[in-house]
Amino acid sequence: MQGDIIYMEKILVKSSNLISVGYDAATKVMEIEFKTGSTYQYIAVPQGVYQGLMTASSKGQYLHDHILNQFEFTEI
Repeated sequence: MQGDIIYMEKILVKSSNLISVGYDAATKVMEIEFKTGSTYQYIAVPQGVYQGLMTASSKGQYLHDHILNQFEFTEI
């Protein structure tokens, strides 16, 4: 999986740090586009983590607490 880029539909989110989030349930890849211009794909993310991010009142805090340093990622 490492090195492969998955293209997916993304949903715009209200956040001070994030622009959009996408998730592919078949591959468990979550893609996050940041306001800095960077986009990352996180590998082997359970659907519950994606759903948690999408429903979190603070997406940046949820990202920090539950995703960063928890999952392998690739910058695209």
